[in-house]
Amino acid sequence: AARGNAVHDSGTAQDAFVRHASGDVVRGVVWPGETVFPDFTNARVRQWWGRLYEERLDQGFAGFWHDMNEPTSFAAFGDMTLPRSARHDLEGRGGDHREAHNVYGLCMARAGYEGLRDLVPGGRPFVFSRSGWAGLQRYGGTWSGDVATGWPGLRASLSLVLGLGLCGVPYSGPDVGGFDGSPSPELYLRWFQLGAYLPLFRTHASLRAGRREPWEFGPEVLGHARGALVERRRLLPYFVTLAHLARRTGAPYVRPVWWGTPEDRALRDCEDAFLLGDALLVAPVLRPGTKRRAVRLPPGRWYDTATGRAHEGPGQVLVDAPLGRIPVLARAGAVIPVRGDQGELELEVWAPTPGRTGGGLVVPDAGDGWEEPEIERYVVRLRGRRVEVELEREDGASAPSRPLRVRGLDGH
Repeated sequence: AARGNAVHDSGTAQDAFVRHASGDVVRGVVWPGETVFPDFTNARVRQWWGRLYEERLDQGFAGFWHDMNEPTSFAAFGDMTLPRSARHDLEGRGGDHREAHNVYGLCMARAGYEGLRDLVPGGRPFVFSRSGWAGLQRYGGTWSGDVATGWPGLRASLSLVLGLGLCGVPYSGPDVGGFDGSPSPELYLRWFQLGAYLPLFRTHASLRAGRREPWEFGPEVLGHARGALVERRRLLPYFVTLAHLARRTGAPYVRPVWWGTPEDRALRDCEDAFLLGDALLVAPVLRPGTKRRAVRLPPGRWYDTATGRAHEGPGQVLVDAPLGRIPVLARAGAVIPVRGDQGELELEVWAPTPGRTGGGLVVPDAGDGWEEPEIERYVVRLRGRRVEVELEREDGASAPSRPLRVRGLDGH
């Protein structure tokens, strides 16, 4: 907040900072030291702030992470935020910090999103924020904040992403490995493997904690982490499809296993697995020393993607969970867009059960821009030992133009 700092001086000239009822600028303490706080509940201040991203864009930054925006102000006692005497614009209505506190982070995300839309009209802003409020999904995503290092923190990470998805925020994820402390190689790897199937996937830690790069945990962990990264890269077209569907329908990427059958009490009680879209059931390892784990299956046939073995749901099955991977099962009849060996979009098709059709939606994506891609709708049937896939169009069905890879026949 020192004079001579270009952003501080620019904000002062714009009268952008939160003031006390007395008229004095509110001053707090955050990581850089003495700090002032833009009043993001004021449209004029949001516009000023949005223009500040240009400097970072010119330096090559592609995305932005908003931190400490509850807002936080360190204090020896009392609330670690702005005092009640702080006054906010609140879109011209005026009010104190008790009213503004919960929407402060949301308004900052809005400022960033709208500023980036103005600066790069053809680009899609990438913003994630530690704080927000109902409606944050319009501007970006969020992450766990400073999740505790330990197996309970790992389990809480999954609960957080599931809960946020049900609350309308589909894009989130944790600090892989936990924020503070030093995870064991096993804990780090299991957290990394879970993170590879969540929307926001990043390793991060406190300056006081141990490093979080995969190579810090030895060659075995590094090799298994590489495998998880390769699989995430392969599933990138599926993640993109889920992103488009979330935007259009509100359905989150990460869903509780009862998503399709909420009347099933056993599935409602299941908190240690999740559905990734309609097609995949991910069963992360959440306890130390695990080599096999029980998985509660929704109705239908599910294939172990590592072995091709079929399991029938509803019910519970025991599946292998070696250190090198976590169990992932694919729904019979699913069509999953994946990245082929040459980078092209392929369709991974899991054989449907006899007498039943399957299918899936694919949203091809150009990587940027605001044009609405056309949704591709596929139908899958089993005729004898042959899997047939059709692309449904308004003028009738046709053969897919994309490469197909059929799985689930003959146990592979």
